[in-house]
Amino acid sequence: QVQLVESGGGLVQPGGSLRLSCAASGNIFSVYAMGWYRQAPGKQRELVATITRGTRGSDIAYVDSVKGRFTISRANANNTVYLQMNSLKPEDTAVYYCNMGVHSYGGGSKDYWGQGTQVTVSS
Repeated sequence: QVQLVESGGGLVQPGGSLRLSCAASGNIFSVYAMGWYRQAPGKQRELVATITRGTRGSDIAYVDSVKGRFTISRANANNTVYLQMNSLKPEDTAVYYCNMGVHSYGGGSKDYWGQGTQVTVSS
């Protein structure tokens, strides 16, 4: 079993910054993909950013609405993914979830989700 624990959400004024963290623990042989999703009230969950193992390092992708403002990064040594969010806007308000694709010892691969952390951008 694998557990993901998120931290770093909160209330911030428009134009402010927050950094989200998500640490994985448990039966982990390797993590092949990490990502952040968000879900605003009354809306479907959407992909915000992903970082995966590529042939020449990490492949990174962002939803258009956060390009140039958000940065995803990973720390392989402790199976942690970060989301640095700058120039936050009210429309960024949502519950943010981390997601990891994990290969476990003993075989098997599965996607895991964090518990979610609230980000509120408001004056």
